[in-house]
Amino acid sequence: MTDVSICSRTGSGELTPEEERVLIRDIAISAEANSKEGDTFYLITQRWWQHWIEYVNQDQPNISNDGSFLLEHCDLVGSSKRPASIDNSDLIYDATSEDFYVGIEIHDSLLEGRDYVLLPQEVWNQLYSWYGGGPTLARKVISSGLSQTELAVEVYPLRLQLLVTPKGDRITIRISKKETIGELHRRACEIFYLNSEQVCIWDYYGHRKHALMHDMDKTLDDANIQMDQDILVEVLNNVNGTALNGHMSPILDNGSNQKEASSIILEPSKSSLSIAGGFSASKGASRSCIVELSQGQNLTSPGGELDNTYVVSGVSTRGSSGGLTGLQNLGNTCFMNSAIQCLVHTPEFAKYFREDYHQEINWQNPLGMVGELAMAFGDLLRKLWAPGRTPVPPRQFKAKLARFAPQFSGYNQHDSQELLAFLLDGLHEDLNRVKHKPYIKSRDADGRPDEEVADEYWANHIARNDSIIVDVCQGQYKSTLVCPMCNKVSVTFDPFMYLSLPLQSTTTRSITVTVFSCDGSTLPFACTVTVPKQGRCRDLIHALSNSCSLKSNEELKLAEVRNHLFQRFLDDPLISLSMIKDDDHLAAYKIPKLAKKALVLRLIHRRQEGETNDTQTMLRWKPYGTPLLSSISCHDVVTRGDIQTAVHKMLSSFLRAESSRHTEIADSNNLVAESDACHDSSSGEAYTDPVSDSIMNSSSSKALALLRLPLQLADESNTLTDLSVGEEEVIRLSSSATAIIVYVDWSQELLESYDTHYLENLSEVLKYGPVNKKARTEPLSLYTCLEAFLREEPLVPEDMWYCPQCKEQRQASKKLDLWRLPEVLVIHLKRFSYSRSMKHKLETFVDFPIHDLDLANYVANKNSTRRQLYELYALTNHYGGMGSGHYTAHIKLLDENRWYNFDDSHISSITEDEIKTASAYVLFYRRVKTNGAISNGGKPSEARHSSHK
Repeated sequence: MTDVSICSRTGSGELTPEEERVLIRDIAISAEANSKEGDTFYLITQRWWQHWIEYVNQDQPNISNDGSFLLEHCDLVGSSKRPASIDNSDLIYDATSEDFYVGIEIHDSLLEGRDYVLLPQEVWNQLYSWYGGGPTLARKVISSGLSQTELAVEVYPLRLQLLVTPKGDRITIRISKKETIGELHRRACEIFYLNSEQVCIWDYYGHRKHALMHDMDKTLDDANIQMDQDILVEVLNNVNGTALNGHMSPILDNGSNQKEASSIILEPSKSSLSIAGGFSASKGASRSCIVELSQGQNLTSPGGELDNTYVVSGVSTRGSSGGLTGLQNLGNTCFMNSAIQCLVHTPEFAKYFREDYHQEINWQNPLGMVGELAMAFGDLLRKLWAPGRTPVPPRQFKAKLARFAPQFSGYNQHDSQELLAFLLDGLHEDLNRVKHKPYIKSRDADGRPDEEVADEYWANHIARNDSIIVDVCQGQYKSTLVCPMCNKVSVTFDPFMYLSLPLQSTTTRSITVTVFSCDGSTLPFACTVTVPKQGRCRDLIHALSNSCSLKSNEELKLAEVRNHLFQRFLDDPLISLSMIKDDDHLAAYKIPKLAKKALVLRLIHRRQEGETNDTQTMLRWKPYGTPLLSSISCHDVVTRGDIQTAVHKMLSSFLRAESSRHTEIADSNNLVAESDACHDSSSGEAYTDPVSDSIMNSSSSKALALLRLPLQLADESNTLTDLSVGEEEVIRLSSSATAIIVYVDWSQELLESYDTHYLENLSEVLKYGPVNKKARTEPLSLYTCLEAFLREEPLVPEDMWYCPQCKEQRQASKKLDLWRLPEVLVIHLKRFSYSRSMKHKLETFVDFPIHDLDLANYVANKNSTRRQLYELYALTNHYGGMGSGHYTAHIKLLDENRWYNFDDSHISSITEDEIKTASAYVLFYRRVKTNGAISNGGKPSEARHSSHK
């Protein structure tokens, strides 16, 4: 091991920053390679450590990965100022009032990587020899985990309250959870000067004698002793005054008042002091959590969720069957706590993880988490089911979760269902009994009976996926796809872990569209129409046509506008309205019905905006406002003047009436109106524009000058042609062209003549606002949600389907049916809708059955003899809005037949009536057996293959 006594070069007495960095790196590598149980680690404040990192890296702008677990994450530009002495005062409580028996107490809510870093003893010794300071905060490494194969630094040892009876003395101590009951007994006698033969100690949870602690070789961890728990020290023989009537500690009797709650740090006899919640790594690992958990987060949530450290549950569970233990909120972790409580109270999982499940861990599965997620979950479940527990801080589980799912790292609010989905999938892969997944190619149905095809698909699935999660939670869909072109029908049978049901409170939806008139007769206006939720684009066109009084010689062109440009045209009347999102912007354009020889004129607005490049600011023309649409005849030729006239006609409604110049233009526009009358009386086959003829007349020369606008024509190669000059020049168009793209460049002078604010504000399809009172009071049936989920609808464009008959990608219609239901049915109510700009919450109340959820009518497999009846036993709730929402869980303890509310650390009894009014988010149902009882669960699925166990 590196010689830690080397602290300076000969002569100078002080190393350079680079020399300090290299020496600490080498020491750290050596210490990491030789770490073992019983080693000592030291807490050092993150603030000082970060200062030192910057100091030693001032000449290292980029640090390569040289293997140092302490330095490889620190590619920082350092500070030239050398740190002062080590100052750990921000980690500890005020030590000035501590007496002889009081150790140095650190703050309860410290977080590694945010508040402190853990250093191996050799590294601490070297830094301390250079800088001095303190106080020294030593912690020991202990073995942890179900198989005791992990090393952990016990940052927070157990804090226990020792109460002596009958005298009533009380004192607080710290002791490692790895210490034995015998050591606790010995130290209690030592502290209170008692004879060990006269003393017995009790688990005194809730100030009741819960269990006599007589197994002296049992560890406190195995005895389920928790933080801030009371221990009763009972003196059996006090007649001779040798116990409580004897002298107390000489320090306590030496003229000072005895404190009711003094603190003493007790170190374990075998491996010295340990503290929970620090670094956690498997034996032989090459990385420490100094790297793994270096990104500190604020534990106080914006929504007011605090780390309710050591809050005792409101329900006494000593002597009960267990299961009433809360989870501490570590800072916005209610989303995780609610999901975990529902899973650990799933009887099949509770039974499985409390037995010797580690034999089924798949250590080699490349899709899993090398068993670590399953071990962390199993360890947490055992703590929650142990009788007589105070709320458990899920720090180690949170750390594992952040390691394998970085999206849940930090202390922001997350989606409880997304966490649940990841956890179920991760546990499945960690516990997959299939060690080597075979490659199996699915066969097409080819007209075979559904039962045969479904069993084949399920057998193929089980051949690759066989775990407790599959046994309990997985079911099977029947998925039917129909090609819209050749009507090819494809049937597959796919597994599912949960059902995500849409909250469709009605069969209709409101869509807002901004309507534009191409002839300048009206200003744009927003039009809101009601259409079928599962309708088509033709339904929207029809509703808009009626609402905006479309004339018989007009038609509507519907387009989605994004970033001031046409994103897409909704020309296909069969496009599903589900393709239109709530935050889309739609525009409808009233144009004359297109003749055979007519082109669509797309008018794109531009204005100058500054762009800063290095030190220069340049003005560039950029899209602006809402583009417009019209039509123009191309029966003979199209001139630049024709386009000028058409554009002026489109913009005429935006003219400011108070401008004299605008009045003159309005006079010329009368010529346009007269020409319209001529057009209405024409046959429409040869759509001519008499305005062009009027422009050619010399009497209209004044109008011509006023009509000229700064227009640019874009050809197929996006080459621009100026249309403000040469009005008689003919525009050359491709024979296949169906549209003309024209840019109008709005100068400041032109903006003063036209009121263009009507072009700047385009309404969203649906504007979210305060929740409608009616939506909150009218419940939605869970069966209605299920029917909406199973209804046939077209695939979204991202899920295009390859039709084997057409040999092309198709946007087919899809129909889902339930085929095989699991023992535990997890139903996710899709309260959150996502858009490109934000996330919305639906406050719709859902009327879900607590008893007798009958799904027989929704299962396509009519030959199944299994009963499709379910009972609710757990659910998660989401209250509040997006930024400050809160998750809770309602859970029924089946052995008690009572419901409880789990709100992080707090647990309270509730009634079934309270369940019915919950803001349910995820529902957990268990299958009912034939005799009406709840299924025992844990049995293999129908197609389990024992060869894969």
